[in-house]
Parts: sequence; C-alpha cells; structure tokens
Amino acid sequence: MREAAAPPEPAALLGATLPDGRTVDVRLRGGRVHAVEEHVPGRTPAPDELPLHGALLLPAFVDGHAHLDKTFLGGPWQPHRETATLQEQIASERAARTGSPVPVVERAAALAHRMVAHGTGHVRSHVDIDLATGLDHLHAVQTVREQFRDRLGIQIVAFPQSGVIAAPGVADLLDAALAEGADLIGGLDPAGFDQDASGQLDIVFGLAERHGKGIDIHLHDGGESGTAQLRDIAARAAALGLGGHVAVSHAYALGDVDDTELDRTAKALATAGVSIMTNGPRGPLPPVLRLREHGVRVFGGSDNIRDTWWPYGTGDMLERATIIGLRSGLMTDAELHHAAALVTDEAAAALGLTDYGLTPGSRADLVAVAAGSVAEAVAAHPRRVAVLHAGRVVGPGPIDSYPRYAPAGDTR
Repeated sequence: MREAAAPPEPAALLGATLPDGRTVDVRLRGGRVHAVEEHVPGRTPAPDELPLHGALLLPAFVDGHAHLDKTFLGGPWQPHRETATLQEQIASERAARTGSPVPVVERAAALAHRMVAHGTGHVRSHVDIDLATGLDHLHAVQTVREQFRDRLGIQIVAFPQSGVIAAPGVADLLDAALAEGADLIGGLDPAGFDQDASGQLDIVFGLAERHGKGIDIHLHDGGESGTAQLRDIAARAAALGLGGHVAVSHAYALGDVDDTELDRTAKALATAGVSIMTNGPRGPLPPVLRLREHGVRVFGGSDNIRDTWWPYGTGDMLERATIIGLRSGLMTDAELHHAAALVTDEAAAALGLTDYGLTPGSRADLVAVAAGSVAEAVAAHPRRVAVLHAGRVVGPGPIDSYPRYAPAGDTR
C-alpha cells in the first residue's frame, strides 16, 4: 500500500532514532524543534505528522568547504586534465570556465540541488575573486543563495584563487567583495603561491578587521613551512581576538611533520581558536583524533566536486564522512561518531551556526537516514528518508531532477 505524500511542514516527526539510541517523537513549531518526547508506538499518525519508522534523525549536514562556482555539474561531462603545478592548474581552470556553455549560476544551482537532496542544510562556498572574473562569481553565487534560501544556507568566502601579492589589484577586489556581501575572506598558500607570507596575511587579516568578517585560508604548503604559517595565522587570530572566526582549509603540513612540530603547532591553533578543515585528500591528512586531543576543532568539507581540480564528488556529506573516516583509520563506533561530527556538530560550530542541533529551540534543519545508529550511517551509505530546512520538507527528491544542459539535438 502506498503511503501518503509527506506534508511540507509536518507538526511532528514520529518514531525517530536519536544519535543516543532513543526512539522519540520530535515536535516542530515555527521552523524549530519544539519538543522531543518519548515515542508512543501504535498510535495512528495525524495527517500533519511524518512517521520515520525508526530512521536515524540527525541535524542537517554541514559542508564546511565547497566551490559552488567551479563545478561542471549541470553541464556535459568534462574529462580531467593533469597539470604539473598549481599555476598550470589555475590556468587550465581559467580556460575551461571561459569555454563552458553553462553559466556559473546554473552549474552552482545544480550542485546546490544535489547537496539538499543528500541532506546538507548549510554550506560554506569559496568563490573565485580574480582579475579575469572580478566579482562575477560572487554575484552568481549570491543569486543561487537567494534561489535556495528556503532550502540551503550558503556562506560565501571571497577566495583569491590567483593569489593576492602575485596579482596586484586582487586586494581591492577582495575589499569590494566583502563590502558587497561576502561573509568571509580567504587566502591561498601565502608562502608557496604568493612567495610572501607576511604580505598576504597582512592584507587578509587587515581586510577581515576592517569589515568585521571571518577568515578561511587555503593552505597546501607542507612541512615546517606550512606549520610556521599555521602558527603565524594563529598568532594573528589571537592578536585580533578572532578566536572561533578563523579556519585553515587543508593544512596538509599537519600530516607531514614529526610529533614535536605537530604538537607545537596544534597547541598554538587550539589556544587561538583556529579551526582546521579537511576533505580526506589524497595527500597528507591532518590527524583528526590527535588534533582533537589538543583541543583543535577539525571539520569536514567536500572541496571540489566535478570540476577541473578532480572529477570526483557527489555533494553527499555522509559519504565525505566515510572518506575521511577511512583515510584516518576511524573504526570503532566512538570513532565513527566523531567522523559524523566532522560534518554535523563540528562543522556547524566552525561556521558559527549557533542554533544548530536536535534540542528544543534549535532550527529544524534535519535529515533522517535509513540507519539504526550513527556508526552504521557512516559505514553503510544509507538512503535519505527525509530532509527538512526550517521545518519544511525539502528532500530527498530525485538527485538529478534539476534542469541539465543537453547538446543541440539531444532529446533527453
């Protein structure tokens, strides 16, 4: 017998399994969790109540690092092209985006749609700010943010993909991007790319202070050069009182130094309140459990999805937790809980989402998955049962239902 369609704004979610194993009914009101009550089995659901039949209920996933403006989703498949250096890769990307038949807005929206269908409620997207595109990518992702405001929260980082010191004029563009609504300012390998760590960080931290915005810096530089930059970032964050508002994405160096250097750097990061984002990369990986022991917040992000940087990625943050867990050797149930936290609680805290969670008063940004426990959810690639944003059912829905580019003559 076919079940009735779920109400768009259910008054309650019945028979949900919480991360602590309890089976409960979650009452919703005004887009928020109103109450969490013991489940009463056998009661006939009211028309405005949504039975979950024991599905695991989590706060919606948080993607702490994405690039909505870079994806090829929504357009034709693009073969990956290998490059030898970061500079060559950036040039290759510039050529690919110039020749794309699909506008940034359409591609970014296709990826945002997938994220929602997989249960993501919030994403931090870096957008390219450079001399070739100016603020075009910022404006495109702002358009998508408005289109998806009832389904997905989007934070925007003004990201200098072509450098700051190496590209005179970009600093002014970053200033303008922050004035026009970017939420944070980014950076890129201050020493390795710009060859002037102090110069780039002076600009980035100066603009953050001027505009009262947070910071999220890409740092791929390895070894002790990378850890020295991490300690410099931590010292600057502490000096400006930016604890909790500064993140470093990737931080490969933390997986590329000896224990003494790691411990020294982790202590500086924890003291300053600087968070670390990882996507479980193919290169060195920050040691998530050891950093947690030092008090460093580590959170997860998808990074690139189907773009010139790599052909992989689905927009599924539960899958991303699996990848990070596998690469980090997280095996016990307790460790799998931590893998899930990287894309839920820890990511939410890193993004400053203060009303996030499953307790009364929290925003009803929720995802129910077909699993009996958090550990099983990370390990088993379960389907999404329901996705809610501010109390409204917004998914899962078909992953590929968003309008998609088709070449002339294609009748799909």
